[in-house]
Amino acid sequence: MFPLLALLYLHVRRHHVVALLSVAALSILAGGELFALTEHVSFGTGAYWAAVTASTVGYGDVTPHNSAGRIVAVAVILTAIPALAAVFALAAGLAAAVQIRRLFGMEHSVPAGHFSVVYGMQPAVPQILEELVAGGRTVMLVADVDPGAVHRDVRLLSGDPTNEVLIRKSHPERADDALVACPDDGDVLVTCVALRALAPQLDIFALARSPKVAQALRDLGVGRTLSSDELVAHALAKSLEAPHAGDLLLRLIDSERYRMDERPVVAEMVGLVPSAVTLDPPGIVLGVVRDGEASPILSDDPGLKQGDVLITLAARERAA
Repeated sequence: MFPLLALLYLHVRRHHVVALLSVAALSILAGGELFALTEHVSFGTGAYWAAVTASTVGYGDVTPHNSAGRIVAVAVILTAIPALAAVFALAAGLAAAVQIRRLFGMEHSVPAGHFSVVYGMQPAVPQILEELVAGGRTVMLVADVDPGAVHRDVRLLSGDPTNEVLIRKSHPERADDALVACPDDGDVLVTCVALRALAPQLDIFALARSPKVAQALRDLGVGRTLSSDELVAHALAKSLEAPHAGDLLLRLIDSERYRMDERPVVAEMVGLVPSAVTLDPPGIVLGVVRDGEASPILSDDPGLKQGDVLITLAARERAA
């Protein structure tokens, strides 16, 4: 019932409010002029009386003293007061409708400009959303979740993220990139296939649990695919080899002081060893992406080529 009322309120057109305000203003001006004529006062006094009457304040310092003035007063009361009351009611209703749509997950306006879309709600997604919003990204979430559990700065399109109709409503062709993080690996596959069909140029990141599903996604052309089980396993293995490696990895990933970025190789970098590159703003080169494959920096790394991309670590810029 409440979502239906919200939809009805949101279909009220702006010109309805404008029309009501015009009626109220015309009533006040015309009533003030007629009151001035019938009561033999200035137009300013008449307009003041009409405004006070329309606002229902009723100071009583200016009142009609004859029948003609009383008729004018009745006309102003029956036109201006209902018109203004209707305007305030519409404004309150629209504000309530926006809040109701938010509570029921009905708000799905697509952000203007650059934005990212997240499909699905794996356990890690709330933290991912927090990080993206903290980084200044505009984010839309497509998931069947309680709207109250979603960050207030995240646009929510509530529903099944594998539903093609819902995916179309998220306008993936307009997004900068997308993260597919459904709890079920089968849903990850279905969503990625639908996204690839609807937005062939979209940069898709997929988070699957199984390494086999991750490989299947790569075979489908979703090159940016991570297996959460595989990632945890490798991280734990490296931590056993170097006990502080896990702590270092967490500090790099979970720190507000640092940010990882990708920078394209420019002409003056071509031929240089990655470790010899001077970055502006300053940072450390962690790896190189060549032909879609990322690799860490080692001492015997060959010179950089045009088209390579540097993976860097740098300090976040602090607000002044």
